[in-house]
Amino acid sequence: MRADRLLSILLLLQSNQRMTATALARRLEVSPRTVQRDMEALSLAGVPVYAERGAGGGWVLPESFRTDLTGLTGTELQALLVATPARLLSDLGLAKASDSALVKLLASLPAVARRDADLMRQRILVDGAGWHQAPDAVPALELLHEALWLERAVRIVYARRDDEAIERHMDPLGLVAKGRLWYLVAAVGGEFRTYRVSRIQQVEVLALPAERPPDFDLAAFWAASSAQFVANLPRFPITVRVHAEAARRLWIPGAYARIERIGPPEPDDWHTADLLLQTEDEACSYVLGFGNRMQVLEPASLRMLVRRRAAEITALYDTLDAPTGAFRAVPPS
Repeated sequence: MRADRLLSILLLLQSNQRMTATALARRLEVSPRTVQRDMEALSLAGVPVYAERGAGGGWVLPESFRTDLTGLTGTELQALLVATPARLLSDLGLAKASDSALVKLLASLPAVARRDADLMRQRILVDGAGWHQAPDAVPALELLHEALWLERAVRIVYARRDDEAIERHMDPLGLVAKGRLWYLVAAVGGEFRTYRVSRIQQVEVLALPAERPPDFDLAAFWAASSAQFVANLPRFPITVRVHAEAARRLWIPGAYARIERIGPPEPDDWHTADLLLQTEDEACSYVLGFGNRMQVLEPASLRMLVRRRAAEITALYDTLDAPTGAFRAVPPS
């Protein structure tokens, strides 16, 4: 462990130019006295570390004592520094390893490239989370990651959408992060299947080796599987008239619903728009949310449903204004 710590000290000093004993101790999770002993050990080994006293001082490693990382172009370095989101690395138990790798990378760069790398890190951040997507709890993820790395089969207990728990033996093939959600791709009975990791209740890493098809490509499988999933989603196109005031805030929640077209303003300050939602019921709720600022043109069945639901809402509130003051629920159609 001490050899690892001494190497970490060298890399930290290379990337930060100078650090106090307190800062090093905090970063390495040791005492300042331990850092002092490590510095003495480095000096005895011929490493030219020295202490600068006073304000702004600390332990210093001369600029000349460095290893330059060669062979990387500027754009290749940028690609490495646009890192995987920290949340995903934390899910996999790799947050500390990622931080250590970044320190090593920065430490190996010459001064000019290190300044460029720091500028890059401060200007681009990859956040894979959607605005309305809560992260899943994924306690099974680290064991699945271990099984993949060891190429071992696993036994899982999985909660289906109807909450029924089923047991499966499988050969894990890969983990995929979609936004902030994790999925396991596995071979089960000769078929490739996808499981949402948050629904995996138990994982047992087996002694049996996992069988991985030699021609299996995780990225190609996921792309084809995702395309098939999207193609099979329900589609419910509608045409509406929307007031200009509402058109400015027209937005459809959900990954697979969208605004197809918004026409130019008409003389009465309304627009005609084509929208794509997934179901008629979803479309009805969406239209009602705009009140008298949206009107359904097509299909006629949706127009009738909106009128019926609006009448039910009116009747529901009429019960509150009844002379007796009694509330009577109006059953939905």
